[in-house]
Amino acid sequence: MTAAIPTTDGVLEGAVHSGEAAETAVDRWTALRRRCGAASPSLRHEWLAIFRQGLGHKPYCLEVRRDAATVGLLPLCFMHTRLFGKFLVGMPYLNVGGVMADEEQVAAKLIDQAVALADQLHVRYLELRHERRWPHPALGHESSQKVHMRLDLPSTEDDLWGAFKPKVRNQIRKAEQHGLTVHWGGRDLLSDFYRVFAVNMRDLGTPVFGRSLFAAMLEHLEGDAEVCVVRREGEPCAAGLLLHGDGMAETPSASSLRRLNHLNANMLLYWSFLRRSIERKQQQFDFGRTTVGSNTHRFKAQWGAQPHPAVWQYYVRRGSVDEMRPDNPKQQRRIALWQRLPVWLTRLAGPRIVRGIP
Repeated sequence: MTAAIPTTDGVLEGAVHSGEAAETAVDRWTALRRRCGAASPSLRHEWLAIFRQGLGHKPYCLEVRRDAATVGLLPLCFMHTRLFGKFLVGMPYLNVGGVMADEEQVAAKLIDQAVALADQLHVRYLELRHERRWPHPALGHESSQKVHMRLDLPSTEDDLWGAFKPKVRNQIRKAEQHGLTVHWGGRDLLSDFYRVFAVNMRDLGTPVFGRSLFAAMLEHLEGDAEVCVVRREGEPCAAGLLLHGDGMAETPSASSLRRLNHLNANMLLYWSFLRRSIERKQQQFDFGRTTVGSNTHRFKAQWGAQPHPAVWQYYVRRGSVDEMRPDNPKQQRRIALWQRLPVWLTRLAGPRIVRGIP
């Protein structure tokens, strides 16, 4: 469904596209993304179809035009479950989402539409995952404690290897000395990836996403989504997804088995990600979002990654954003309980739970 939204200035025209109609503005989306310099694969139009197919969320795409030309887009997912309620998120699962525009006036129009849609859908809150702060009176809550850790890539892997500290190089060499092997593929490696991913998510106390999400990613991002698996004597011990954008590569999900940490498989996995990114002519690698000073922050910083702003903005209609955060005491109790469950049970129940968590 597409509905026009009147504007008062007579210059900008807004529209809301919902359902499968939200997934059809491919040419306009691609052109705008490149004009805004949005290199991240998280900002590709395919995600709306991926989340509809892989998580069952209803997609929306808000658009602003000037003289029939698209000057702003805001992709959103409507999340609705009995367990957690309703949310409007741009975009779930990903670290980057929200407004795509290069003018504050256009961004304000998009956020106006998003706020109106949030009211119409009676959600608990609207969440926009920005990399910069967009001023708007409705966005009264903000989270900027985390940062994106990104590494500028040289043109050759030899230059990258030479930039590593000796400790990093030694850990990679140890993994290779243990006889670990690296394998690249797609759907053929999905089972190996998911086996490692499910165990790691259980150990972290986090409900695991369903395999259907990753299958949808490999289908809709074909050619720009790869699976990497590190094996020891045929057994998967680390695995992850590598996504390619317009100059930036990122890994939205990567895991290793804790019981095999002494093999340094995770170090070999990320070294493989970086080498592959250079092969694919990417200029930057995104390690993902992390809390400064945490163990994951130190892991990412050792590769030379530098912090970049992550500014998540909220329009809260009821309740509190803090209720859904992992550091909430109530969530901490649930995490401790989840860590004690058998993996087979978390694989069964996890996807039904996590699809409702923004």
